[in-house]
Amino acid sequence: MSDLIQRTLKQQIAGLQSGAYSAKELTGAYLEQIDKKEKEIGAYLSLFPEEALAAAEAVDKKRAAGEKLAPLAGIPAAIKDNICTKNIRTTCASKMLAEYVPPYDADVIERLKQNDYILLGKLNMDEFAMGSSCENSAFHPTRNPADPSRVPGGSSGGSAAAVAAREASYTLGSDTGGSIRQPAAFCGVVGMKPTYGSVSRYGLVAFASSLDQIGPLTGTVEDNAIVLNAISGHDRRDATSLARKTPDFASEIGKGAKGLRVGLPKEFFAEGISPQVKDAVLHAAHVFAQLGAQVQEVSMPSIPHALSAYYIISSAEASSNLARFDGIRYGYRAKDFDDITDLYLKSRSEGFGKEVKRRIMLGTFALSSGYYDAYYKKALQVRSLVTADFRKVFEQNDFILSPVAPTPAYKIGEKSADPLEMYMGDAYSVPVNIAGVPALSLPCGKTETGLPIGCQLIGAAFSEPLLYRAGAALEEALKERM
Repeated sequence: MSDLIQRTLKQQIAGLQSGAYSAKELTGAYLEQIDKKEKEIGAYLSLFPEEALAAAEAVDKKRAAGEKLAPLAGIPAAIKDNICTKNIRTTCASKMLAEYVPPYDADVIERLKQNDYILLGKLNMDEFAMGSSCENSAFHPTRNPADPSRVPGGSSGGSAAAVAAREASYTLGSDTGGSIRQPAAFCGVVGMKPTYGSVSRYGLVAFASSLDQIGPLTGTVEDNAIVLNAISGHDRRDATSLARKTPDFASEIGKGAKGLRVGLPKEFFAEGISPQVKDAVLHAAHVFAQLGAQVQEVSMPSIPHALSAYYIISSAEASSNLARFDGIRYGYRAKDFDDITDLYLKSRSEGFGKEVKRRIMLGTFALSSGYYDAYYKKALQVRSLVTADFRKVFEQNDFILSPVAPTPAYKIGEKSADPLEMYMGDAYSVPVNIAGVPALSLPCGKTETGLPIGCQLIGAAFSEPLLYRAGAALEEALKERM
């Protein structure tokens, strides 16, 4: 494996700026690694080797001419395939959009282009971001680089696996109920779900609009902050984008954890959590205490109800958002049909996978006459309770430390037959999306068999610099354990 792809993003930036190697050499190293690993891992849905090398050569020419370049200039990246890329196929890993080519770029892609990024390819995912294992792709499953017999997590499984397998320097994913953080934990990388509204959703194919958020996956905490700096900011095309000054997310890194107040919610350590996951996260709490932080147990009574509320809210929004895929304007269209009703029925039945159809039906039921108050309205009330619980905890604590998922990565196919069992794996991640607050997932240990274990740091809205500060301190202290 080339030494270039073993380096952190920060080190790669320094190497490019010093002239130690070129963007073309760095890109070539990643393409070589993809050639070696991709058949086993299956992280990508599409690859653009020639275009990537040409873009890298263009960056090298700009640098040679003395142009001032952004930090990410010449760094090879890959993008989850539900983020629109102009004139490049964007499938959402679905038969429904298998041939869809967007006529525009997502806001995050426009920002990365301004940074002269190098696009290696588009990444595999659970169809329309609905799933927790990356087994629901219409094309092929992705495998965990730590153990190819296991899932990489989902829905951003391709995004996490590509970073873990050194098939990209960094990637972008989307997080609706843990879809960045859980695969980051399963694959042993760092993932950030930013504050809702801090990164534009323009160009992100919607699953649940009030929950979706784009975020970066990287090898280290500081690398993650560097990427978030590049993709954050107000976008007038997104009505939920917040008009506020974007901070330097890496500005607090290096200040340590001394004096920080850390909350451990007892509801996150109740029945159902793997002993090895529990031990690893509690060890992280012990490390924070050794670093001078004040660690205390807190209670969030609404947390046991958050998962049910999430699946009602997200499915209801999905049933509305996915109504546009009807076989008429774009996307998959059934070849044989009798009338327009039959066209709708066959196009959606043939174009959507089993999990997507399951959630559309659940959401349509929750929104239907006679059930709206009983289900959707109550779910919104629970959402208010969860948000209030977070607000109360943050009055006395700087951030919360918790597991990301109750178990490490499980075997491919192990939970496919029981959707409810798979849904339970989101219990620790969905409250973050319901409340719209940021959360950082980072490795905190390994199982006896070497599988990665992740913990998450959850903060109040716009506390990303603090989370990166605490995460970097923990990362440094845990180096020997990893």
